[in-house]
Amino acid sequence: MKPENPIYIIKTSMGDIQIELFADKAPETVNNFIGLAEGTKEFTDPKTGKKVKRPFYNGLIFHRVIKDFMIQGGCPLGNGTGGPGYKFKDEIDADALGLDKIVAMDKTKGPNPYLMVKNREEYQRNILNPLFKKMNINSQDELNQRKEELEKILFSMTVKDALENIGYVYSEKGSPYTPERGCLAMANSGPNTNGSQFFINLIDTDWLTGRHTVFGKVVKGQDIVDKIGSVKVGAGSKPVEDVTIVSISKQTEEKK
Repeated sequence: MKPENPIYIIKTSMGDIQIELFADKAPETVNNFIGLAEGTKEFTDPKTGKKVKRPFYNGLIFHRVIKDFMIQGGCPLGNGTGGPGYKFKDEIDADALGLDKIVAMDKTKGPNPYLMVKNREEYQRNILNPLFKKMNINSQDELNQRKEELEKILFSMTVKDALENIGYVYSEKGSPYTPERGCLAMANSGPNTNGSQFFINLIDTDWLTGRHTVFGKVVKGQDIVDKIGSVKVGAGSKPVEDVTIVSISKQTEEKK
């Protein structure tokens, strides 16, 4: 643990989770999390549409729990569709994560697993179409004329290049941490769509590298995270019995 990084306690209905927040590497993300947790940051109440200030996370549930993957919370609606009424940018250092050195396309194996391309449709949508746009290829004739150039670029791209093509923006000052077991990371719906939802990993999830800002880690209470990760779930991976976030607060000196 770094002395300059704050320690917070996520008090849940199943026990306490102590986390170190990476304020030195993801300051905007950490400030957002702390501001919402302590009630100093304004957000829009989804039920009233009014801007308010109060401890955002108190009383919310872990609405999505996937065994051997992660636990997710921070949705004010309890179904994964809610947020604070605003979105903010990612804080990720792709170079520190090595994404600038990993080849995006293998001529034999196809797209690198980090690109999460499962079928031809996703390959077209997430790899080829963004590349067509970047190269300003707007017709089949243009594609035919520039096919050799396209293939050269396609097979020289890195994972970082491919992710930037679909909208991710990276920074040398961003978080250099991979989404591994015990990490605290922002949940999102794509590039720069962070709000209030977060997840804690039950396992290492290398394939999420470069897509989610890792802004903290569990330093005590991983057993509680694992316990939450093993609860019975129903539709949408929502726990059958609510697992509630009682509060998120800074650890006092006496508790250290």
